[in-house]
Amino acid sequence: MAASGTLSPALPPATGDALASLAAELCALPPSCGPVRLVAVDGHAGSGKTTFAGRLAAALGGAPVVHLDDLATHAEPFAWAGRLRAQVLEPLAAGRDGAHRVYDWTLRRFAGTAAVPAAPVVLVEGVGAGRRAVRPWLARVIWMELDAASARRRGEERDGPELAEFWAGWARAESAHFAADPSRPFAGTRVDGVTGRITPGTVGEPSTSP
Repeated sequence: MAASGTLSPALPPATGDALASLAAELCALPPSCGPVRLVAVDGHAGSGKTTFAGRLAAALGGAPVVHLDDLATHAEPFAWAGRLRAQVLEPLAAGRDGAHRVYDWTLRRFAGTAAVPAAPVVLVEGVGAGRRAVRPWLARVIWMELDAASARRRGEERDGPELAEFWAGWARAESAHFAADPSRPFAGTRVDGVTGRITPGTVGEPSTSP
């Protein structure tokens, strides 16, 4: 999570062939946001989203990645949908490059800007990337298959005891978000958060990851 200033925990790499196949599949999808195929990488905090999105972006030849931790804030961990729409989705839908302000989790304010080119595929990674407000713009939802408790343990081990209070608050907010607005049932691709294995999802399958 961005609050710790570190990347997601280690995730075993998918084979090059599997990543290449997924990249080719995504490139063949119809554009969903103007000329862009917008792809969400969603899952619980600590499930390996950032790591997988980075590998997939490389397999796509350097696809842009929007990190939702850059749009969230301490006060509003899930109230970023309006910022994403105005600064990224609407420009891309109009065929223009996007650019969003970046939240500094140490300074507790927005500082700096990240460019989002209108590339053939753009990845949006973070908890809630496949949420209801974003899905109309998405070509695919990718879900990281790791249950909430395991993902939290992984994140807490990564971040250390000094962020234990942050994780407790985050876990409550994340649980409430997914209870009201689940992403997993809409995933067309699943990635095992332990093995890194990529499998097809079953869209419409009830969520079993609380």
